[in-house]
Amino acid sequence: MKILKFGGTSVGSTQRIKDVAKLICDGTPKIVVLSAMSGTTNTLAEISGYLYRKNPDGATEVTNRLERKYADIVRELYSVAEYRQQADALVRQRFDCIRTCMKDLFTPFDEKTILAQGELLSTHMMHLYLHEKGVKSAVLPALEFMRTDKNAEPDAAYIKTHLCRLLEENRDAELYITQGFICLNAYGEIDNLQRGGSDYTASLAGAAIHAEEIQIWTDIDGMHNNDPRVVESTAPVRRLHFNEAAELAYFGAKILHPTCILPARLANIPVRLLNTMQPEAAGTTISNETEKGKIKAVAAKDDIVSIKIKSGRMLLATGFMRKVFEIFENNKTPVDMVTTSEVGVSVTIDDCKYLDEIVNELKKYGTVTVDRDMVIVCVVGDLEWDNVGFEAKIIDALKDIPVRMISYGGSNYNVSLLIKAADKKRALQALSEHLFHN
Repeated sequence: MKILKFGGTSVGSTQRIKDVAKLICDGTPKIVVLSAMSGTTNTLAEISGYLYRKNPDGATEVTNRLERKYADIVRELYSVAEYRQQADALVRQRFDCIRTCMKDLFTPFDEKTILAQGELLSTHMMHLYLHEKGVKSAVLPALEFMRTDKNAEPDAAYIKTHLCRLLEENRDAELYITQGFICLNAYGEIDNLQRGGSDYTASLAGAAIHAEEIQIWTDIDGMHNNDPRVVESTAPVRRLHFNEAAELAYFGAKILHPTCILPARLANIPVRLLNTMQPEAAGTTISNETEKGKIKAVAAKDDIVSIKIKSGRMLLATGFMRKVFEIFENNKTPVDMVTTSEVGVSVTIDDCKYLDEIVNELKKYGTVTVDRDMVIVCVVGDLEWDNVGFEAKIIDALKDIPVRMISYGGSNYNVSLLIKAADKKRALQALSEHLFHN
C-alpha cells in the first residue's frame, strides 16, 4: 500500500479538491493524508491570536468570514443535495467547536483545538465528495492513532498498533483518508506535529504499515537543483539520498520539512515528491541509494548571524570549547556552522532571540565579533573526501565572491559556505553555471 500526502495548495480550491479526487481514484488501495486547505491554518492561528489578546469580537469576525468561505466551497463542490447537506452540517459542527473555545481564559490547549479544525474539515469534505462519486472511502481519524509520548516525540508503537487496527476495521474500503499535522499528546490532549507536520504524518504512517512508497504531492515538481526564485533554468533533481534531501530541506528547500523523512529513511521506504498540477512529471525520488560522485543541488539559508570568538589565552585551555557551546545551550540557541583556528572559533546561528545575552557571556572568554545579514550556501551531493575535485569546482565558482566561513567534514553530503546576503544571488547563479551547466 502507498501513502499519498497532499498539501494545502493541492486542496486549496474546489477544483483542486476535484483534481486530487481524480488522481487518487486509480483502483488501488492507499492512505491519503490531507493538510488543511491553503490559508486555513493561518486564519485559525489569527483567530487564536485575537483570543489570546482577549478580543472575542475580532475572533468572531474572522471566524464568520472563514465559515462563509467554506459554505461557498460546499455549494460549489457537491452536486447532490444529500451530500451538500451533510457537508453543511460538518462545517457548522467544526465552527461550533471553534466558538466553544472563545472564552475568557484562552489556553494553548484551546489554540491547538482550533488549529486542528482545518484538517478535520478538509478530510471529511473529501470523504463526502468521494462518496458522492461512488467511491467507497473511509476516514481514519488521526486523533485515534497519531500520538506523541511524554518527550513530544512520535509514539511509534502506539501509531502502528492503532493504525493497523483502524485499517482492519475498514478493510472493505477502497481509499483511506486521514488528517495530517494533528495528533494527541501523551496526556490525551489535542496537539500537533508542528508546521510541516502533514509530511511527518505521512512518513510515520508509512513506516507503521511498511508502505511500498510515500508520495508527497505539492505545487512544484520535486526538489530543484537551485532556488528557482533566484536562478533561472533550474531543474528537478530526479534522485536524492535521504541525507542529501535532509541537508537541502534544512538549508532552505521549503518543499520538504527537515525531520519528516526520518521514519521513512529508517524503514527504508522511498519518498517521491510530486506535483499535483503536473501529475505526469517524474518529480524527485528520495531513497537510501547514492549516485556516486555527483553534485546534486544548491540551497541557501537566509537571516544568518555569524559570531567569532577570538582568544589566544583561552582557546587551547581545557574546556574552552565546552564553555562556549554551553552558552548557546543555556540560551536555547542551536548552532548551524562551526569553524576553528589556533586563536578563534566562529559559529553561525539563525535565531537571534538571545543574541545579546550570548555575546555578553562570550566576552568573558575573548573578543567577540558579530556579522549580521549573512547567508549559508549549501552544496549537496556525494561529497566523500576521496571524490577528488569537487572542492575546487565549488571554490572556483565563487572566486569573485567573498566567503566568510567554509565548513566540510561533518557530513559527506554537504559543503557549507557563509557569504553576505548581498552576494546571495550572484553566488547561486555562479554555482549553477559551474556545477550544472558546464
